[in-house]
This record gives sequence, structure tokens and C-alpha cells, in this order.
Amino acid sequence: MSVRLVLAVAGATLIEGFQLAAPAAAHVLVQPDPASAYTLTAGRLWSLVAALLGLAGVVIGGLALARSAGRIGTGNGRRGAIVALVAGLAGAVIGGLVVAAADGGPGTGYGIVGGFVALVVGLIATVLGGLVLARSRRTGIRSGLN
Repeated sequence: MSVRLVLAVAGATLIEGFQLAAPAAAHVLVQPDPASAYTLTAGRLWSLVAALLGLAGVVIGGLALARSAGRIGTGNGRRGAIVALVAGLAGAVIGGLVVAAADGGPGTGYGIVGGFVALVVGLIATVLGGLVLARSRRTGIRSGLN
């Protein structure tokens, strides 16, 4: 009689264990596959766009800074400074939004690393654009163009 009781308890425990495990197994089956390192997710795409905007702002800001210093071309680089400011600000804002919306860390597909890169590069472009604008205002005041 005790053998039957032990088998009944073991069977009930085994069945109850499967019943508790069934929702967990179903939950795992419904979860999306984790993004691999080569998958272009929406977060990675937005962070890439933001980083490219910031990089374009850095390049344009650097050229405008060289132009305002009289190293290349003529003019004060004011137009390039404004473009660098706008591109840098847009890259930093989009990068910040990507970082704020990310639910995981690096390697999860949310684009958090690219978002931080876009933040830094966008801020550099903004600073370059601000330097060129300040320099163009100074030279404009000195020459009486303002």
C-alpha cells in the first residue's frame, strides 16, 4: 500500500510540475529571437542615421572652421557653421532618443552603443558650429559687416 501511495504522490508531483512548466515553455516560444550581431534592427538603424548626421556635421563644421580661419577658400564659413549646428543637434537629439528608448544593453539590438556614439559626435559638431559662428561674428564686427 505504501508503494502505491509513493507512486501516486510522485505521479501527481510530476504532472503538477508539467502544468507549472507549460506556461513558462509557452512564454519562451512566444519570445522573439534575440538580435544577432548582424541584424539591422530599428534601433540600430536610427542610431546609424543619427551617427551619420553627426559625422556630416563634424566634417562640415571642420571645413567651415578652416574657412573662417582663412586656410581654405574665401568667406567666413557662416553657412557651414549653421549646417554643422543643425546636423549636430539633430544627430545628438536622435541619438539621445535611441538611448532613452533602449531596453537593453550593448548587443541586444536596441542600438544603444550607436546612440551614445551619435550623442558624442553630434555634440562635437554642435561645438564646432558654435565656434565658427562666434568667429564669424567677431570678424564681422571688426570689419564692419555686421
